[in-house]
Amino acid sequence: NSALRINMDDYQTMLLNMKLHPTALKTVEDMEKVAAMIRTYLTNGGKHIQFNVTDKEQLEEAQREPELHKDLMVRVAGYSAYFVYLNDKMQKELIDRTENRL
Repeated sequence: NSALRINMDDYQTMLLNMKLHPTALKTVEDMEKVAAMIRTYLTNGGKHIQFNVTDKEQLEEAQREPELHKDLMVRVAGYSAYFVYLNDKMQKELIDRTENRL
């Protein structure tokens, strides 16, 4: 509801970035709740949603063993990228964002 308070009529490129911890999608009921949130947002004027579904541990593991996480895609700022191909500074920033330390 907070994101929907912004009048998006004039902005076709307006989007909502969301971070979800993997535990938020463990069950069918969890996924149904997220699906309901997406439907509500888009039905009431929202334009676009993008998600990062990861946690600090997964990102730190990808730093230590990038060869095992080549397919880990993250939302950065206006674009998506493979985490292991980002420089160390950007990887640290994404980890900090995941932990809400910025």
